[in-house]
Amino acid sequence: MAVTKIRKISSWVLIATTVIMLAVVGLFFFGGDGEPYKGEKWNPLYTDTLLYWMYALLGITLVTILGFVIIQFVANFKADTKKALAGLGVIVLFAILFFSTYSLGDGEPIASLATKAGAEAYNTPFWLKLTDMFLYSIYVMAALVILAVIVGSVKRVFEK
Repeated sequence: MAVTKIRKISSWVLIATTVIMLAVVGLFFFGGDGEPYKGEKWNPLYTDTLLYWMYALLGITLVTILGFVIIQFVANFKADTKKALAGLGVIVLFAILFFSTYSLGDGEPIASLATKAGAEAYNTPFWLKLTDMFLYSIYVMAALVILAVIVGSVKRVFEK
């Protein structure tokens, strides 16, 4: 019974978000043009609507994930404390990764961006270090995924 209800709800949510997405993308591409950007570039009228829809989806996704993480942690903590703390350890490892990669980032302003209009707001140590944090974290996680694939393949070969 519960699986059927969950399946129905998730199916309706998927259909609703798909319909809204198709409508917003249709507005973006076929809703008309504004004044050309800097006199030459295409400027759809409904760009802001598309961006707000993407922000809404991102926010809903993050809140949902955070809610499920909290619910899972509480359920695991009641059933098995060690399992719950192991899950909390993953979050702590991510925090350590982000802190260390932020610390490794270079905050020195980029000279070539200093002359670009509008870029000076992001040519600050905070934004430069944050960008480096994201890049370095992606590199570390990609390397860990590749390592896990290799170790898993080697382990499977030796188990046979």
